[in-house]
Order: sequence, then structure tokens, then C-alpha cells
Amino acid sequence: MAKVYTPPNVWEMDDNNGGEWASINRPDSGARHEQALPVGSHPLQLYSMGTPNGQKVTIMLEELLAVGVREAEYDAHLIRIGDGDQFSSGFVGVNPNSKIPALVDNSGKTPINVFESGAILLYLAEKFGHFLPKDLATRTSAMNWLFWLQGSAPYLGGGFGHFYAYAPEKFEYPINRFTMEAKRQLDVLDKQLANNTYLAGDEYSIADIATWPWYGNLVLGKLYDAAEFLDVASYKNVVRWAQKIAERRAVQRGRLVNRAWGEEWEQVPERHSAEDINKVMAKQN
Repeated sequence: MAKVYTPPNVWEMDDNNGGEWASINRPDSGARHEQALPVGSHPLQLYSMGTPNGQKVTIMLEELLAVGVREAEYDAHLIRIGDGDQFSSGFVGVNPNSKIPALVDNSGKTPINVFESGAILLYLAEKFGHFLPKDLATRTSAMNWLFWLQGSAPYLGGGFGHFYAYAPEKFEYPINRFTMEAKRQLDVLDKQLANNTYLAGDEYSIADIATWPWYGNLVLGKLYDAAEFLDVASYKNVVRWAQKIAERRAVQRGRLVNRAWGEEWEQVPERHSAEDINKVMAKQN
């Protein structure tokens, strides 16, 4: 019989709550230590880690560079969230929510801080005029799916991923609860992609760039080692879409940036020029 938990009248933090992130999780916000952020030579300064949310932005930047936007050159600094880098005074000054990714645009007279991955994608798309449809109806569709992703991915990451892959113990109820939702979301995507090449139609957009690091990696077996458990092969349209996007050179480059784990040829912990990625990708051949 499962243990019965009776919530107290007033919740108090348990320092022995276990789990991979127990040492950094707290119920308060703000800086925990003084440390300035490093600044590279390019106008765009990215502070991130190669999680799905981090991959969204590095893929976007590499896509912009691939279409010839030289102004999209960037420095990508690694924020090691397991070490609490996101709670430095410098990082909190850019993103008071202490979550990666965070971007600083120094191209104007006054630096512009941008946080939340979806907001960064939209900012870059509007700034440089790419990957956001011009037609109002198609643009609206892209925005619908971008916001769908921003609301849905926490169920996949903080919900399914946490209880399936990271929780110190396996509990049937939360795994079943979030598996149900993850599969429902895959079904939503599968039906949309049944008659569309990309999420907003025939045009690749920030909706796809936002969604692929989560659901694309998932169905390609690169997230949580859960492909068999979720029977991802049954979502044939999502698999087709994921494979098509995975073939893009900019996606292959962007997914490596701010990654400091896995095989050596998968890691580009920091990126300050194209050559940083080129050297690592050369090891794959």
C-alpha cells in the first residue's frame, strides 16, 4: 500500500526532499551570490545550457547565421544550473526568474535583456525578419503553436520527465498522470502535422524551432530514454517532422551549443565563433 500523505496546514520546506536538484531548489527568488556575467565580443550575449529550452535559442541563432544574417553572431556562455550559476547576481540581473536561457542584446545604445525562450525566439525573429511568417493568418498560426509549446512543454519536462527520469523514487500515479498528458500532446502534434509540413503550414518557423528540442528529441530517442515507453513510433507524422528538421545543418549545430555532457563530439560548452562548432562537428565524420 502506498504511503498516505496528509498536507500540513502551512507548507514548510524539507531539506531532505531528495532528487537530483534538491541542493538548489528553494521556494524563494533572487541572487544567492555575487558574480558578474562574462561578456564576449559580439553584440548578442547568450547565457544558457543545452537543455531543450536552451537548444531553442542556439538553433535559432544558427538558423539566422545560415541565411546570412551576420548580425546574429553571438557568444554563448555556459550556465551550469546544477552548480547554481543561474543564481548569480549577474544572471538574476538579466533574468529575475533564474532560468535559462537569457539573452543580452548590446547592439544598441542601451542593452536589452530578454528572458523566456519563447520571448527570445520572437525577439530575434522580429529583429532580423526571419522565421516568422509575414502573412497574418500564417503568422497567427505560428504564434498559436509557439504559445502552445510554451504552455505544454512544462508537462513534458517538469511533469513527465521529472517523475519518469529524475525523481528519487518511481511513483505510479504521477508517472501515469504525466504520461497520459505527454501522449495527448503528441497526438495533438501528430494530427496537426498530418496535413502540414511544419506546424504553421508549409513554412518553417519559430514554432518548429521551439517545439523540436522537446518533442523532436523525444520521438528521436534523445530525451529521457522514453521512446519505447511512450510508443513514439505510433506518432508517424511527428516522427517524419522531427527527422526532417534534424537534417537541417543549423539544427545539428545549434543542439551542440552549451552542452557539457555526453560524447566529446556532442559538446560545445561555449561558443564564441563558428569555428568552435566546426571543430567539434569535424569529429563526427
